Amino acid sequence: MSTEPPGRRPRGLRGLRKPAKKKGAAAPPPAKPADGTEAPEPSTENHSSIISAALYRDGHRVSTHDTLADAFRQQRTTADTLAWIGLHRPTPSELVTLASEFDLHPLAVEDALEAHQRPKLERYGGTLFVVLRAARYLDDAEEVDFGELHVFVGRDFVITVRHGGAPDLSAVRRRMEDAPELLKRGPEAVLYAILDAVVDGYAPVVAGVQNDIDEIETEVFGGDPRVSRRIYELSREVVEFQRATRPLNTMLESLTAGFEKYAIDEELRRYLRDVADHVLHTTDRVDGFRQALQDILTVNATLVNQQQNAEMRALAEAGFEQNEEIKKISSWAAILFAPTLVGTIYGMNFETMPELKWAAGYPFAILLMAAVCVSLYFIFKHRDWL
Repeated sequence: MSTEPPGRRPRGLRGLRKPAKKKGAAAPPPAKPADGTEAPEPSTENHSSIISAALYRDGHRVSTHDTLADAFRQQRTTADTLAWIGLHRPTPSELVTLASEFDLHPLAVEDALEAHQRPKLERYGGTLFVVLRAARYLDDAEEVDFGELHVFVGRDFVITVRHGGAPDLSAVRRRMEDAPELLKRGPEAVLYAILDAVVDGYAPVVAGVQNDIDEIETEVFGGDPRVSRRIYELSREVVEFQRATRPLNTMLESLTAGFEKYAIDEELRRYLRDVADHVLHTTDRVDGFRQALQDILTVNATLVNQQQNAEMRALAEAGFEQNEEIKKISSWAAILFAPTLVGTIYGMNFETMPELKWAAGYPFAILLMAAVCVSLYFIFKHRDWL
């Protein structure tokens, strides 16, 4: 892949300084498993971020070190060895030390320290710098957890800087140690194994997201009011998943283009092409997820609008029926009010009312009440109030 000058000369890093050492005993490094694989993540911030630092020759581990200084010292005195160093959220001082020993470019070191980078592949002299976004599906929370991995690949070293829980690089190291014929092919073999692990880690995520989409479709047609929020949250995860997978196609194309220039082994070429096939399959699935979620969101919006229209129509019908009842009540109230008015007038205690001594006054009052009531009844009936 790449060649690197045999001698390493420390050089300064722009914007990065080694912090002053604090007085007192240093915190002990995390314990290493007996089999030499990567240890679990440090449980406190005071622990070293070194997960594993080992040297390999001809595909076999020759030494394991708890500190970077021991690893550097051993590699200087041992010829034809490959240093594979794994870090988890390293401190600036640790990255400065690595940069000085392996002549890493300051821009790449700055990216590895700050994290929150998009997947990319860059070459700085004889060192290849790769940024990957790993992902894992959390079944309990039904969500996707994204991690970030930075890989420095040189002539005789591989440095991994991990931010987050994924991927499980200890499994990659065990796999490579179980296949010394592949590991002895050099740093490029380690890089491709890491790429393969990251891409293979996408498969459970794809399955989990597909299951979530199936559940959402059921909820949409089941009328669950909370489904809109779940669609939105899953859409954000799918977009983030696209950002993690799409750049891999370009990255792998760039690696493929350098096969002849850097005399990559034919077996590793086949290995990389297999990874590229998996990446293409994953990106196609993720693109399909985004389109499916957009379609589901459209269907859900249509169903919500239909439900709202039905509710508005029901409210309108209820209001219309209520208005009809009010009309009837008002009509009968008006009809009953007419005789009440006449009876109330003639029930007043006044002696000077002209109709009180009239012999036809009573029949006239009754006829007047009846005439008014009948007239109002036909008027309201004509207007469909009754």
